[in-house]
Formats: sequence, structure tokens, C-alpha cells
Amino acid sequence: MSVLFECEYRGERYVGFEKPVPGEALTLYRVNDGRLQAEFIAAESPEEVVAAIKAEVEPITVEGGEEQVRYLPPLLPDTTGNALLSGFMRTHKSKFEGEWSEDDEFVAPNWFFKGFGSWLRLPGDTLVVPEKAVALIEEPEVALVYVNDDAGNPRYVGYTFGNDLCDIGLHIQNPGWNPYCKLCDTSIAPWLFLGEPPQSVTGHVTIERDGAPAWEGPFDCGGDALYWPIQQMVDNLFEYPALRRPGLVNYVLLGADKASYHDGFRIAHGDRITIDVKSHGVVLSNDVSFGLPKPAAQQG
Repeated sequence: MSVLFECEYRGERYVGFEKPVPGEALTLYRVNDGRLQAEFIAAESPEEVVAAIKAEVEPITVEGGEEQVRYLPPLLPDTTGNALLSGFMRTHKSKFEGEWSEDDEFVAPNWFFKGFGSWLRLPGDTLVVPEKAVALIEEPEVALVYVNDDAGNPRYVGYTFGNDLCDIGLHIQNPGWNPYCKLCDTSIAPWLFLGEPPQSVTGHVTIERDGAPAWEGPFDCGGDALYWPIQQMVDNLFEYPALRRPGLVNYVLLGADKASYHDGFRIAHGDRITIDVKSHGVVLSNDVSFGLPKPAAQQG
């Protein structure tokens, strides 16, 4: 399956078309901000995007590989207001009785707004949550990526994976506080898979405390695990004009199944959450910080 990634190298923006191999050189193509969005809007297929860039841009080779670059969330614009992060809640079959069928009336799942695309964090970054968070939950999810054309029509470009970390304890205290519950950093993988939304996504979560595993468990977040068809969920979402501004990039999270919280585990300050999406060879590993670090003058 084709994979695309963007990164910064020596102060400029580049794209690569193969998932990097640790320790090996990277082949990169220089692109201006917005170039990939424009190519995806104009192209009939992802293969056309790859071909267009390769035909017009001279590649460079970066020895030393990943140590020389800074990865970016897929298609994230430089203008911070031009990308939104949002998602669906309570989408998994495990949270319902019975199966949904095409004869059933579609009732849209709950949806939340998480923040601007610039709020996304990458593997290795610290995920900051409110200092007085009640009870956190990690949420391994598929993230669909869309870019709107000049008329505001959303064009699907591919998918990646994220950790929608949130304060489920606050939500349980009062579901009306869910917007506050979602004000936790979200981690996203930099790899954009150029294919249809995946039906099967399986993996394993490990939460470490003081360098040792404190909780582990499996997850499944592919389309086959969801109660509603993905296309119906996103078609309904994009009926709302606010998400259809021309040029806007949308990152849409598809929801998560039960996780460490439901097993009685409570994430603490300094824990490291590692989401290993084994089916796709993707790992997101992030430390958790309750509150922003204090300024140096206040420490000690």
C-alpha cells in the first residue's frame, strides 16, 4: 500500500513516498505549502499525485534518515486556521446491542470538535492534559484526511492513525462537559496511507510507568468494528457548511473501543502510552504530562 509523508529538512518542506526504514537514507521531493492539497484536488487517484510530483521535482537523498528531518502531520497547512481536528463518539459495535442494517434508519453518532490541526502532536512529543484531569483514557483510532476544493467539496486523500487522549472521567461526571473532556493533546502518525478507509485495524496498547509496563491490552478500530458504515458517518458530517470552507483540511477520527480506563487502570502524570498498530506497522509513543511544565524560575 502506498504511503506518503511530509517533513521539514533544513527549513524547507518536503514529501516522501515510502515509509522510512530506520537507519536508511530518505528520498525527498521539495514541495511548497499547499502543493499536495492542490494535487489531490486535481487528481483522479493518489497514483497521479505521486507521478506528478516525481515528474516535476528533482529528488534529494538525505543520509542519516530520520535523524535529519522533522516530520509533520499529513497535509497540515502552514496557516493554522486552515485545518480542523474532530471525531465521532460511541461508534463501535461493542457498545451496541445487535447489528445495524441498511434497513435501519441512520442516526448520526455523537461528534466532537477537538481543535485546530496545528494542535496535533507527533510520536515522541509529550501529550499535555489539564492539570486536574479526572480520569484519562487512551483512544487508538483511524484518522481520515480530507481537503476541500475551491467549491468546498471535501476530497478524501487517505488515512492515518491517532491517539485521541481525553478525560473520560470528566465526561462521566457530566456528559455536557464533553467539550472540556476533549481538550487534551492528540497524537497522530505522520504516515498517510493512500487507500480507502481500512476495514481491519488491529494492534496493542502498552502504558509504561517508571520504565515498566503497567497496563497492556489489544484494540480494533477498523471499519469492521464500527456500528455504522464509515461513508454514512462522513457524508452526514460534511453536510455542515462550517466544515466545507474552500481549502480546509479536515482530520476526522472514527472512534475507539473500550480501553485501559474500562479495565480499572488510571493513567498518571509521566506515563508513556505506546499504541502499536500492528496491522499497519505504525507505532505512536508519547509521554503524558498533567499540566504545562512550570517555568524554570518556579521549579525546585
